[in-house]
Amino acid sequence: MSKPTTKPERPFFSSGPCAKRPGYNLANLNTECLGRSHRSAIGKAVLKEAIDKTRKILNIPDDYLIGLVPASDTGAVEMILWHTLGERAVDVCHWESFGKGWLTDITKQLKLPEVNEITADYGVLPDLSQVNPANDVVFTYNGTTSGVRVPNADWISDNREGITICDATSAAFAMDLPWAKLDVTTYSWQKVLGGEGGHGMIILSPKAVARLESFKPDRPLPKIFRLLKGDSINAGIFRGETINTPSMLAVVDYIDALDWAESIGGLPAMIARADANTTVIDKFVAERDWANNLAVDPATASTTSVCLTLDLAADKVKAMIKLLAAEDAAYDIGAYRDAPAGLRIWCGATVNSEDLEALIPWLDWAYAEVQK
Repeated sequence: MSKPTTKPERPFFSSGPCAKRPGYNLANLNTECLGRSHRSAIGKAVLKEAIDKTRKILNIPDDYLIGLVPASDTGAVEMILWHTLGERAVDVCHWESFGKGWLTDITKQLKLPEVNEITADYGVLPDLSQVNPANDVVFTYNGTTSGVRVPNADWISDNREGITICDATSAAFAMDLPWAKLDVTTYSWQKVLGGEGGHGMIILSPKAVARLESFKPDRPLPKIFRLLKGDSINAGIFRGETINTPSMLAVVDYIDALDWAESIGGLPAMIARADANTTVIDKFVAERDWANNLAVDPATASTTSVCLTLDLAADKVKAMIKLLAAEDAAYDIGAYRDAPAGLRIWCGATVNSEDLEALIPWLDWAYAEVQK
């Protein structure tokens, strides 16, 4: 097979940090706040702008709080685990490495006594009907390392007694999140929006706030985990008065991504772009007998972190990935280290469909090359 002649214009298919938005130019960022304190009037205004635009684009209810917190999605999830869990039993639903990591935190670090593990192998969802509405529940909306997502939140009771804690880092801005079912939602900027790492977002329902204010865990809470001021929620965090110093450059980069999202039509357009991108990969898989979607049920297949298995030995898969990177045809498309050998191709909204179309012949070529 001859080598393709047309390459993706932007061969950035990493699942995090992800491709910058189309047309991105660092010189276009509004850097007026750089060199100023994040606690100055201009610093607070920029941080609040990020919060307000997040609410608008994601259609977050007015009575939900939105905060910018340290340490990316990981920090956002862990601060809420340390703050809220232990009041009742916890159901942990996991089907890939990051969800399993939250289980490890809960059982090995927090050492909670009543933890129910609801799990499944890579490629499938666990039986979510096992979730007890009397318990708290921790889950990932989209499994970034398995390419498997929950198709909906119907399994979450409207009359639940516990709170839901949802790691939505590779779902936010690409999937329509059901806010009435989510009490705590977290994500990072460097996924669907193609922002920078290091900062997380935490979104709290009134029920989550009530838990924070009523439950006092008997454990140390580091400063960067603390969401309370005295016995009440620290409202300043949710106005842009961050716990510690953020990168204001990363913040204005995030705002740039939000402005782009709004300019193309907001959340519906972001979802449509991810769906269209995924369709390109789905067609590729359907037309080849040597590639398969790791997600067994198409209804649960991710539209961002699309994971594929190939009819190749693991060393051949690695060789294929290395070859594609060397040819500048695709960067960073290897499966996550804990996942089955294969490809993980990011299809979020900042990726252009034409680049995925241009990638397809290169996948065919590289597959043939590594078998010679």
